[in-house]
Formats: sequence, C-alpha cells, structure tokens
Amino acid sequence: MTLPEGFRLRHYPTIGSTNDEAKALARADAADGTIVWADEQTAGRGRRGRNWRSPPGNLYLSLVLRPDAAPSRAAQLGFVAALGLGDALQPLVGPALPLRYKWPNDLLANGQKLAGILLESETSASDRVDFVVVGVGVNLVAAPADVEFPATSVTANGIVGVTPPLLLEGFVRHFAGWARRWREEGFAPVREAWLAAASGLGESVRVRLERNTLVGRFQDLDDDGALVLDGPEGRRRIAAGDVFPAGGASFETALRASSG
Repeated sequence: MTLPEGFRLRHYPTIGSTNDEAKALARADAADGTIVWADEQTAGRGRRGRNWRSPPGNLYLSLVLRPDAAPSRAAQLGFVAALGLGDALQPLVGPALPLRYKWPNDLLANGQKLAGILLESETSASDRVDFVVVGVGVNLVAAPADVEFPATSVTANGIVGVTPPLLLEGFVRHFAGWARRWREEGFAPVREAWLAAASGLGESVRVRLERNTLVGRFQDLDDDGALVLDGPEGRRRIAAGDVFPAGGASFETALRASSG
C-alpha cells in the first residue's frame, strides 16, 4: 500500500474500536498522520455513542491529526474527511451510484447511509486542540438493518471489487489533498465542494437536537460548517444535531419529488 508522505499505518485483524486505539496512541504522543486500520471492530460506535455494527469486509479506520487549531476550526476536518472519502469512492462505484454528503458527517448512496465519520478530540490548557481523531466506517459488503436512518452497502447496490485496502489508499491520498487546501486556503473551498453534493440542501428537514426537534428548510452551510435552517421562527444556526427528511421520506425520494 502506497501512502502519502507523513502517513503511517497500524493494522489490526480485530480491535475493540479504532477510535479508542487512535486516542490511546495520540495520548502517547503518536505523530500526526498515524492511521489505525482494523478488519473488524467488536465495540465500534458512531455519533452520540451509538453502536456501529462492524463485521469483516467493511472499512474501519481512524486517523490521528494534530492541526494546531481552535476546536471550532478543527471540527471542519469532518467535512475535509467527507470530501476525501467521496473523491476516493466515487470513481470506484462509478457514475451510476452518485454519492451525496449528509450533514454533518455521513456519506449517502440512493438516500441511504453508506459511510459515517466520527470526530473526537482533546484540547490543551491553551484551548487549542491537542489532537483530533477522525474515525471512518464504510459499508462495503454489509450494512446494519436495525438503524433509525436507513443504511446500505456497496455490494447491495450491485458493485463488487471495492476492497478495504483499495479504498483506504484512495481515501488517504484524497484526504491529504483536501487537508492541504484547508490549511492553505481555509474552509471556503471545502464548503463549496461539500455543498455541491449536499443531500437535502434546499429541502424541508427535521433536525433533532439534544432536547427538541426543529423543522425547516436546509438553506445553507455557514462559514464554520454549521447548518443554516430557515424555520417558522426564523433562521437558525445549528452546530450539532441529527438531520432527517421531513415527513419520513428518504432524501432521495424527497429530491425526486421536488424535481419532478
């Protein structure tokens, strides 16, 4: 496997959680660019601590980053990772399966979740990020059935031959390119590319927050990566939440209905 300069790989046949291992390595001074890759996880998890089913055949990796940034800026690395993953996977699945980004950190195919990205970080006493761990899980051969947001896999869409090593190599290469642009040019080019393939943009959505749920139109992504929602009570900026199509339809169904 050929990786860009500055990246180093640690492979595990089985692990509890790649994110947990990456955080332990980061606390032990692992360098920026350290990658933890496992064939399967026994304790994988997604956002808000949800269990993430992790059988063999899918891609599970976590990347240690040390961006020397404030927490709000470091959070933009989730969009950087999404673009790297989309750019790596789209050529492998072909144009018949267009990929879309779901705010904040998911990748969709046909309106269903194909991949998830989980960011975890720790800050220093100076309120700068000490490290960020970017966890990536991609459903290549299997997808969970008992989930709130419908999930799918690459093979479920009739595509074979996309292996974890192949996708890992492409992801790291494209991530490195987007991370370089993010460092040199800021969030603007990342935001523009993400919005160009955003799922649900301009549509009516439900945004579930920790204590309540909002309904409105997904209007934009602001300059920090927050979702801009136009609702009955005006415009809201949402930094964290779970997004669903309003009315229970998939984003793909909602998109076809709005265009036809």
